[in-house]
Amino acid sequence: MAPADGSDDSQELLYGLHAVREALKAGSRPLQRLHVIRTDKQFAELVQLARALHVPVHIQPLASLDRLAPGGRHQGIVAFAAAKAYQTEESILAGAAKRNEPPLLVILDGVEDPHNLGAVLRTAEGAGVHGVFIPERRAAGLTSVVAKVSAGAIDHIPVARVTNTSRLLESLKAAGVWIYGLDPAATKLFTEVDFRGPVGLVFGGEGAGIRPGVLQHCDERIRIPMKGHVQSLNVSASAAVTLFEAVRQRAVPVPTRPR
Repeated sequence: MAPADGSDDSQELLYGLHAVREALKAGSRPLQRLHVIRTDKQFAELVQLARALHVPVHIQPLASLDRLAPGGRHQGIVAFAAAKAYQTEESILAGAAKRNEPPLLVILDGVEDPHNLGAVLRTAEGAGVHGVFIPERRAAGLTSVVAKVSAGAIDHIPVARVTNTSRLLESLKAAGVWIYGLDPAATKLFTEVDFRGPVGLVFGGEGAGIRPGVLQHCDERIRIPMKGHVQSLNVSASAAVTLFEAVRQRAVPVPTRPR
């Protein structure tokens, strides 16, 4: 996939059978039109699904699709999509309540690399995270590069974009969510934390980590133990390690107390 231009607010291109299929099935990113090299064989299912969703389908020659998709990696199908609609804090918390689960949330503070954002979304979706929060400024948005790296996860996990991360943390805390910030300088290990309740995990951006002004709004700071010379993991790796500890804990039944 590739964006139509550098803005995540403009029309985007999705290309490739898998990416277009996920977008059509999830329905979270409205498709404006679909260009295919033909409507039979492997394209028949996608064409039928698109028409059922009232997405116009246009048959285009190979040369036309090659011009749209750099390198010709389109597999014979290109979709014109608007940027994925962002959710709200309220809708994300409501989604957790609907699933009858304590919220498990990811808050990213200044992750600027779209590849990192896409990888975090893929991990978060696999871990059953109820929603991911990203800042409006100085951070990667939901572009088609992010969609490609997420391997379709972008269509299945709610993402909210916030103007003020510190204010978000205070709002989540007021809603009963305990906020943990991943900080290499913390004394408590992430394995010493109970993740079975309502939890928000804050991960910092590349290089600088969580900004001090955001870190001070966390209820507690935790760290991943590092045994080598490198003192921290990539943000997507940190998210994977921490989130799947939460998955492990939440899979263990809570012991009942004797009366």
